[in-house]
Amino acid sequence: MGADEVNAFLTSLAIDARVAAATQNQALCAILFLYRVVLGNPLPWLDDLVRAQRPVRLPVVLTRDEVTSVLQRMDGTTGLVARLLYGSGLRLLEALRLRVKDVDFGRSQILVRDPKGRRDRATMLPVSLKEPLREHLRGVRAMHEKDLAEGFGAVALPGALERKLPSAPREWAWQWVFPATMRWREEATGEQRRHHLHETAVQRAVKEAAAESGVGKRVTCHTFRHSFATHLLERGQDIRTVQELLGHRDVSTTMIYTHVLNLGPGAVRSPLDPV
Repeated sequence: MGADEVNAFLTSLAIDARVAAATQNQALCAILFLYRVVLGNPLPWLDDLVRAQRPVRLPVVLTRDEVTSVLQRMDGTTGLVARLLYGSGLRLLEALRLRVKDVDFGRSQILVRDPKGRRDRATMLPVSLKEPLREHLRGVRAMHEKDLAEGFGAVALPGALERKLPSAPREWAWQWVFPATMRWREEATGEQRRHHLHETAVQRAVKEAAAESGVGKRVTCHTFRHSFATHLLERGQDIRTVQELLGHRDVSTTMIYTHVLNLGPGAVRSPLDPV
């Protein structure tokens, strides 16, 4: 089959099968890999390909009362992570990959390293979370010192840092803020290390808390980030600042949160409501 047949197949996925844009892109990538790598006969540019449309969807946003209702039903480490997601606008993995050195209590900020988009940024550390986070880190430090006493206590470092800084994996500054409860064994060296908390633990806790709260919305960990941005804009924070806090490269990405500013009390009123 040549370019015409491939074009017809991919177009039929969009028109007849009505697949999502991601599904069509996956099929396209698989075919291109087959022709380029396996068959050694790269396809020409597919000029007539009909692309599946990627829908633009509004994010699910909780009210402040709904956020409070969900967070009140969460405690322990997962509850602290969830509060950081809402209070600092972090993505789930950004929160779980925080290291001790990235939390600056003096300046009330969190440094997010190597996030999505590969652009480091700083965001706020909520004042109300300072003491709970300090208390949590005291427990983490005790666990780290126990690991060191038993001959363990190392964590994985990004890139080539482990080769450049051979002592860093056991230093307190490089430890995870939210470490896993169990150690894992590295196959190459046989050394036992501690990974950060697995994301499914937080996702499961958020799902259970949302169900118990009775919030009639689909609540995920990312919903807290959506709510963080929306509530800042509702308070009158300028969109450029919110863009920086979220780490968006383009302000148009942040503008999707302005959809709530034209709705609700004090904004555009329905003609059914009294003036």
